[in-house]
Amino acid sequence: MAVSVGAARLGLGTLRRVPTDSRPLLRPGSAPAGIVHLGLGAFHRAHQAVYTEEAMAHAGGDWGIVGVAPRNPDVVTTLAAQDNLFSVTTSSGEGCHTRVVGALAGTRHAAGDPAAVVALLADPAIRVVTLTVTEKAYQLDPVTGRLRPDPEVAADLRTDRVPATVPGLLLRGLLARAAAQGPPLALVSCDNLPTNGRRLRGLVEQSVAYARVPEPLADWVRECVSFPGTMVDRIVPASTAQTLADAERALGVADLAAVVAEPYRQWVIEDDFPGGRPAWERAGAVLTTDAGPWERLKLRALNGVHSAAAYLGALAGRETIADALALPHLTTVLRHLVAEDVAASFDPPEGVSVVAYGEEVLTRFANPAIRHRTLQVAMDGSQKLPQRVLHTIADLRAAGRSARWATLVVAAWLRFAQGHADDGSLLPLADPLAEEIRAALAAAPRTPAGAVDAVFGLREVFPAEVAADDDVRAEVAGWLAALERHGVAATLAGAR
Repeated sequence: MAVSVGAARLGLGTLRRVPTDSRPLLRPGSAPAGIVHLGLGAFHRAHQAVYTEEAMAHAGGDWGIVGVAPRNPDVVTTLAAQDNLFSVTTSSGEGCHTRVVGALAGTRHAAGDPAAVVALLADPAIRVVTLTVTEKAYQLDPVTGRLRPDPEVAADLRTDRVPATVPGLLLRGLLARAAAQGPPLALVSCDNLPTNGRRLRGLVEQSVAYARVPEPLADWVRECVSFPGTMVDRIVPASTAQTLADAERALGVADLAAVVAEPYRQWVIEDDFPGGRPAWERAGAVLTTDAGPWERLKLRALNGVHSAAAYLGALAGRETIADALALPHLTTVLRHLVAEDVAASFDPPEGVSVVAYGEEVLTRFANPAIRHRTLQVAMDGSQKLPQRVLHTIADLRAAGRSARWATLVVAAWLRFAQGHADDGSLLPLADPLAEEIRAALAAAPRTPAGAVDAVFGLREVFPAEVAADDDVRAEVAGWLAALERHGVAATLAGAR
């Protein structure tokens, strides 16, 4: 099911057709641009854009967002045809509500007009730059945090060519701003990276060094750019034809940029904005001096559990995360993971129960209205596994504790990477290290221990202390043997 043939399109001219309680909180175009956002995907539209519009509705301010799509022009074309309007449908088992969001002040396509994006980053009216570009775009080693530029990034940083990558765009924009002695700027990572603010700072500072930027300009970057850390949370599955059809039914007009999301949302932000910021706290965001405990809570107790459900669910032939949670014994195993491993691996934010948070996570994941596909969540495992699972294992082992349930997640990822579900059907390995993983497994003995040895040798994925831990290797090999011999259902039923 898709939009109706010949349906009127969402835009300024058709907004009057939209039900009153579904119209934007702001008059579209009334807020001049103060924010640039890199990564104009569904998550940004259902998260930061919603928070920012609500903040301006409560407290005003010139904080319109210019959304930048780094590569794919389709979303820019779609939004431009709708006067930068789009809708977010909040959906749960109890019902749904659709609202048009008017926070976008413009859109740009970086690959099509990189000079315009560089000019935006240098524009003194822009005081905040936010990013949702996924782990891959940072070009950082997930274990060491060091810059490992591919040829495209290296060319952006070492030559005068038109920038084609996120690091290249950021560096070129900051240098243009520095050359003009522009006002200070906050760069705000909203990606699921450990210590994402510090990682983004490291990316910029290492890019400056790699590019051999002259000292006066490098000094400006060090002194005038802040990097607040954040924790973001909202489940936003990929839009489908059904998403568009539901939005049209609710709005009375077609919205080809519609997104759907769960009701829950959270944004924790370190309050370090030298040029000012929207009143995001008025929209429910948590402003803090340290987002670290919140970030570890989410990465380990939500994202780690998400990955566990995705790999085990995909192996068992389940299409969505909600379907996976219906597997007998899976929620019991995930509760063990949270209570016995995750909760013991770090100190949570004051007053927060990791176990209670984990229960809320399981309730959210079971929402039948959010069809988050297991294969989508399973993508890019080599980039996600360190912060979601391996850091939990490392911290538990450093404290002399077992990592029994976390090692099951690693085994499920490894079994998934071998390419076959329990029924023999093929599983896609959509991962930037797919060739390296396949090569390592192909060269290894065809035993669980051989497979573990092969992937534990991938230093881009496994921290040295985890890779060298014989007990961890034995646990992963044991779980992998069970998954290979008995499959997911029987392994979960016998898990102790």
